[in-house]
Amino acid sequence: MLKIRLKRNRRKKQPSYRLVVMPASYRRNGRAIDELGYYNVITKQLKIDSVKVTKWLEKGAKPTETVNHLLIKSKILKS
Repeated sequence: MLKIRLKRNRRKKQPSYRLVVMPASYRRNGRAIDELGYYNVITKQLKIDSVKVTKWLEKGAKPTETVNHLLIKSKILKS
């Protein structure tokens, strides 16, 4: 099963995340199939490639709860 989820990068106490598609069985920072955007928690900067997201959602990828909220916030999904 494919998941759209967050992959953490940057240093300790400076979180930043990439939105990625990967199988649910992979670990959090494992190898991703595709990168869809990023989210910086400190600056609240969010950039998502909506075309790629809709493509993966049509293929059956399921977003995690946190990613689902980010997609609703960016108006890609409806609540």
